[in-house]
Order: sequence, then structure tokens, then C-alpha cells
Amino acid sequence: MDSSATKGLTLRSRSGATYRFDPGALCLELLPTGGPGPYRRYEVLHEPADLAAWAERSRLTPTPTLEISEAEVTDARRLRDALFRVVLAHTRGEPHPPADLATINEAAALPSLAPAIAPNGQRQWAAGTPSGTHLLATVARDAVELLTGPFVHRIRTCAAEDCHLVYVDTSRPGRRRWCSMEHCGNLHKVRALRARHSEHSEHSEEG
Repeated sequence: MDSSATKGLTLRSRSGATYRFDPGALCLELLPTGGPGPYRRYEVLHEPADLAAWAERSRLTPTPTLEISEAEVTDARRLRDALFRVVLAHTRGEPHPPADLATINEAAALPSLAPAIAPNGQRQWAAGTPSGTHLLATVARDAVELLTGPFVHRIRTCAAEDCHLVYVDTSRPGRRRWCSMEHCGNLHKVRALRARHSEHSEHSEEG
């Protein structure tokens, strides 16, 4: 988990509105790109440029200049789907699927992006052009850190019934319920307000 980098993705709701979503970890930022089963319809990783664009939107700072192959895009989808199933199993209190854990561990064992300090004191990546495999190894290692670290019990799905976004609650009080207060949190407030008004109207009519 990299909490020092720029946080949050810009997502678009079904109504077309944009909102910020901070899943709290690099590995969880990969999940909104698609997923297994019913999440396949959200797939956005089709070619190398798509994976490079995801890296640019992610919390990786600075954005690495990558050489990505078609095979590595397939690997990215495979890693994402495995991570998706493991995380969902975790949130449900179910055993982690062994084959998916193996996929994550295999990716994490490969060389990852290597951070370095530039002459001006800024963060950069080590010399050379990293590959998509380096990127995926970095994501997989972040997943290992998250799933074995102090915030593992705070991995949650959004409390909205029609939202399946996964996040880790890194807030101090640990009471986060929504993927985003701009989106699902605000919709919940609106619905609750309407329900109270409706209940008040019914009581007024009965009186």
C-alpha cells in the first residue's frame, strides 16, 4: 500500500456524472478496470495503451514510461481477476481461492518497478524502460502487503446495494461505509431524506 502518492481515481457513474474514488491501495485501483464473471462487461484493458493509461491514472508517482506487450495485458487481466476473487472472498469471510493466491504470488515474485532519487531530490524510477511485468509485480506486491498487513480487516465493499467497489478504510476512526461520499454517500443521504419526508407526509395525513 502506497499512502504517500496521489490518491484517488476519477470514475463515471451510470448517469454520466464523474466522482472521485480512493480505494486506499494501488492494487485495489486495478479492480474497477473490469473483473471476472458479471464484471466482465466493465472491461477496459484491451490493449497495451489501456494498461499504460491505467498506470497514469493510478497512484504511482511519477507515472512510469512503460513498454507493454499484448501478453502483459492478458497477464494484467489475469492478475486483476485473481485479486478480485481473493478480495471478495476475504470480505465475505471465505477461504482465499488457492489458484488465485498462486497467481498473485507468482506476479509478486517477479522484478517490480524500482524507485530511485533524482539529482533534484524528486522521486523517479530506476534507469531503463520498465515493462508491463514490472508494473504488475508492483501491483501484486502491494496486494500481498495489503492482505497480510494491519489494514486487512478494513477491506470492504461499498455499503450501497447497487455498488460493488472495493476499498480499504485507512481513516483513523475506521467508519467509512461508502466508495465515495460524492457518489454513493450522497445518494444515500438523498434517499434517507426522501424517506423521512414521505414518512412525515403519511403521519400528517393520518393525523
